[in-house]
Amino acid sequence: MEEVVIAAGSNLGNRLGYIQKAGEFLNSISKKKIKKASVWESEPVGEAKFTFFNSAAKLTTDLPPEELLSQLKQFEFTCGRERKPKRWGPRVIDLDIIRYGNLVIQRESLIIPHPEYRNRLFVLLPMLQIDANWHDPLTGKAVKELVEQAPQIEIHQTEYIW
Repeated sequence: MEEVVIAAGSNLGNRLGYIQKAGEFLNSISKKKIKKASVWESEPVGEAKFTFFNSAAKLTTDLPPEELLSQLKQFEFTCGRERKPKRWGPRVIDLDIIRYGNLVIQRESLIIPHPEYRNRLFVLLPMLQIDANWHDPLTGKAVKELVEQAPQIEIHQTEYIW
């Protein structure tokens, strides 16, 4: 069994509804009740035109990383996500494996820790709420230190519950 952090984001349609649906899905595949961060609203990145709702959840799984990724992708497609969306484009739901225990995986189809998470306050701030004691296995840095070093964006914590 491994502790895993999954980041969730949505900027199309019922953003909160998609995040809430993702929470139900993640709870269904976790061996223990998941721990969820607050919902954060952040400015769009890349070609996305609408603000994002973002959060993160920590779960416990015995699924191998590749199977977990497959289930996350299947859930995204079930929600209506395009199979090959534009990088940093709009999306109804996006679920990313940020960490899987302390594994470091560098494959064409799967990179853990997520390659961009250190630059994304919309991932790091939710992580700080649910996984503050974790240290990146590549840099040795704590989440709080990564937050301090991340590029600044417009982001604020909402009152929404997922």
